[in-house]
Amino acid sequence: MKIYTKTGDKGTTALFGGTRVPKYHIRIDSYGTVDELNSHIGLIRDQEIGARSKEILVHVQDRLFTLGAILATDPEKATLKSGKDRLNIPKIEEKDIERLETEMDTMNDSLPPMTHFVLPGGHSTVSYCHIARCVCRRAERLATLLHNEEPIDERVLKYLNRLSDYLFVLARKLTHDLQAEEVKWIPEKL
Repeated sequence: MKIYTKTGDKGTTALFGGTRVPKYHIRIDSYGTVDELNSHIGLIRDQEIGARSKEILVHVQDRLFTLGAILATDPEKATLKSGKDRLNIPKIEEKDIERLETEMDTMNDSLPPMTHFVLPGGHSTVSYCHIARCVCRRAERLATLLHNEEPIDERVLKYLNRLSDYLFVLARKLTHDLQAEEVKWIPEKL
């Protein structure tokens, strides 16, 4: 398989199903941001973190590839008139969302209650989590915009929303595990 095809040289790209769209199309921006997020998740996974967190992050990366495939598919070509899936695209399932919720609950059980917002930082690994969280929120905003123009499976939106929450809790857990300082945001008085 060749990496370069030269088919995008004039500023268009093909969706899964063959439809060509401009590279600035909201659908491209949506799945491109999910791809960016996946790279940030890989960076977190490459850090010195616990085996359980690495296992969950590998699963998250798999789900993000699935999510990207959903976003990269022309909805008109995804299903037959009978409603059957034409392109055999994997789906995001409720169990994927529940897995993130379960992991958050488990991590939260070992953390002190949060009384203030926290400033990102304290350790590079924690900062990587916060960067990934912000990219995840951007992916969610873009997917929501796409959904308003061309409806997508709402579990995509729900998964991205829950994933950003998971990344926040993971940042707090890693702050605790790495014995880094969690700096509370207390607004300065002018």
